[in-house]
Amino acid sequence: MELKRVVVTGLGALTPIGNNISEYWDSLIHGKSGAAPITYFDTSLFKTKFACEIKNFNANDYFDRKEVRRLDRFAQYALVASDEAILDSGVDLNVVDKYRVGVIWGAGIGGLETFQNEVIDFAKGDGTPRFNPFFIPKMIADIAPGNISIKHGFMGPNYATVSACASSANAMIDALNYIRLGYSDIMVTGGSEAAVTQAGMGGFNSMHALSTRNDDPQKASRPFDANRDGFVLGEGGGALILEEYEHAKARGAKIYAEVIGGGMSSDAYHMTAPHPEGIGVIAVMKNCLENSGLKPEDVDTINTHGTSTPLGDVAELKAIKQVFGEHAKNININSTKSMTGHLLGAAGAVEAIASILAMQNSLVPPTINHETADENIDSELNLTLNKPQKREIKVAMSNTFGFGGHNACVAFKKMEE
Repeated sequence: MELKRVVVTGLGALTPIGNNISEYWDSLIHGKSGAAPITYFDTSLFKTKFACEIKNFNANDYFDRKEVRRLDRFAQYALVASDEAILDSGVDLNVVDKYRVGVIWGAGIGGLETFQNEVIDFAKGDGTPRFNPFFIPKMIADIAPGNISIKHGFMGPNYATVSACASSANAMIDALNYIRLGYSDIMVTGGSEAAVTQAGMGGFNSMHALSTRNDDPQKASRPFDANRDGFVLGEGGGALILEEYEHAKARGAKIYAEVIGGGMSSDAYHMTAPHPEGIGVIAVMKNCLENSGLKPEDVDTINTHGTSTPLGDVAELKAIKQVFGEHAKNININSTKSMTGHLLGAAGAVEAIASILAMQNSLVPPTINHETADENIDSELNLTLNKPQKREIKVAMSNTFGFGGHNACVAFKKMEE
């Protein structure tokens, strides 16, 4: 069976450094940090008092009052990002066969704020189980793709992928395969997360996963720097419209890039820590290369998982050297988490978008906040430090890894007829 070609025809983003695609890209190439003191709740008793929140977002600008009450922030972000991507794609919703349009969406946690608030309210009561009737449907991770399909009438495959921080990368790979195999013409895919809450911050702090650089939040996310001390929690959503190539061509759609493959693997090692030699990461990149029909020397850029944790950054770069050999020195390696923070289940989508836009603009966004070289990192690797770098990009890869050892890697290619 010959696999169908799959292309990207629409993009949407709601991120800590931009509330749409244009703002997001502008901030990426100018090295803007999205980190700032948390505004959602009192952090006086928390170890970490900052995060990468969405700025200037008012749900009432997008939804009516009833919808706002029924939607957790992670679902709001999903709808806003996917709406932008659908509009950007130019697809005529009155003409398209909606039975062949699906939604596969990633979320690592889902409606954490809803869960937190309902449990707190219950604990304050007399034990009588008084819960909001929207408690469960607001909280569950699959409500995001459900709401997207309900809004637009999409009746194709519809579900959520949950693999911690790899969730939206897994969603993209699943969406790719549904189209490749001929089951769908168009898939709305991506991910969203809204874990900047008391429970989210407190939970990650208790694991010693978050940076505590409270005196200088904007420089706290510093992948590959010797003085990195943990990741910065982010929130938001990213959406991509994947479409069968002939279907897109027939309607005259603009095409951002071709999605040529994806790889998946498991570390099978530890609940939260990466394997020190990166064996699962080696496997996922090799799997992605094979699935995409690529040779290592074909790859121009890699947007790394690069969370700014002491162990994870080193393990990933070791794996890149192992997979790409001498060619690793010719690859532009970067981490856009240095600007957006870590969007957990949405990370794969927003970083894939960054890779696609880098390809479109022949410009690699920087890894900001790098001040001190880490002796455990090969100095010959080009980590795209502090400034964007011009480069013709034909092939870009994006890595995303999650707690539990879940690894996903997606490859994009500059469009060729």
